[in-house]
Amino acid sequence: MSAVMKLPHVRYIAAATLMLAGTALAPRSVAHATPLQDKQGTWTLQGENDAVSTLKGTSDQYYTSGLRLNWTSGTDTLPTPIAAINKAIWGNGVQRISMGLQQMIFTPRDTQSSSPWGAGQQQSSLLRDRPYSSLLLGTINLINDTDTTRSVFGIQAGVMGPAGLGRQLQNGFHGAIGDTKNQGWQHQLQNQPIFQVQGGRTWRLPIVDLGPIQFDTLPSAAAAIGDYQIYGKISDMIRFGQGLDSDFGTPTIQAAGTDGTDAYKATRPVAWYFFGGVTGEAVAYDASLEGNTMRSNSLHVNKKWDVGEIHAGLAVMFYGLRVSYSQVWQTQQFDGAKSGLFNYGSLMVSAKF
Repeated sequence: MSAVMKLPHVRYIAAATLMLAGTALAPRSVAHATPLQDKQGTWTLQGENDAVSTLKGTSDQYYTSGLRLNWTSGTDTLPTPIAAINKAIWGNGVQRISMGLQQMIFTPRDTQSSSPWGAGQQQSSLLRDRPYSSLLLGTINLINDTDTTRSVFGIQAGVMGPAGLGRQLQNGFHGAIGDTKNQGWQHQLQNQPIFQVQGGRTWRLPIVDLGPIQFDTLPSAAAAIGDYQIYGKISDMIRFGQGLDSDFGTPTIQAAGTDGTDAYKATRPVAWYFFGGVTGEAVAYDASLEGNTMRSNSLHVNKKWDVGEIHAGLAVMFYGLRVSYSQVWQTQQFDGAKSGLFNYGSLMVSAKF
């Protein structure tokens, strides 16, 4: 690896950049009616863990843990300069701002070995399993809603490395519950400042109503560019339930920077839905797999550029609360990853104040 950013798939960088620009410059949807006003802010707490898996013996490997705390403003309460920026990017719409803090922890499959190199393996920077890493990121997003779209543009800033506090949280929790501590954190990726620019749009399109039960679809496109990840992705989600116009779906922690879906306003006393969907992602760069951006000898694996996900779950809104659970199945992210669909559970609770 060279000492400059390691980007072997230049065409995918261009694709991600064009998608990010295209999302922001896409024709601005004109709402046929004003979306519901909501002057209350929304607090969200979300946790994800691979201990909740459909596979046996997969706890503490790959993307093993995520935590997120987020606040989303009420509608049209932004200071005038920020509201002007939002309108300049997305055009007319109901505006919000979202601010949050998130942590993500990544480990190799074998967490009981103190060495990242297997028996007889040459001690080079290229590994057979992903390196230990953790990220601690702050996120600020501008959100713009019409009746049928939600558009998001924002930034993430923080750190990857020991300052991400992954070792302290994971081994501290394991010690508290009497579980075995992971042994290889001394070989985690080094500290690196992170800065990301990101954007995305979700469309909410009705399909059919069968009596009181509604069906809709949520196609979306998103992209991000920075020294943590460079990617472009497209997704689609099918939902059925009641009160589907209450939100634009529920996010996972890794996608929360581009979809802004913490914002909701229940349109009936109890709104609920089941959902299932797929995501296809073209990944040009991922520092948690490819190593520290500016270090030529950083531990790394050979990432795959194409990653797919399957999502399924349910969400319920009542008395100002929204509770959702989803299961996420993911294809291999790097050469040598365990075959089959790695998966994890995601639980999110939001409340209005």
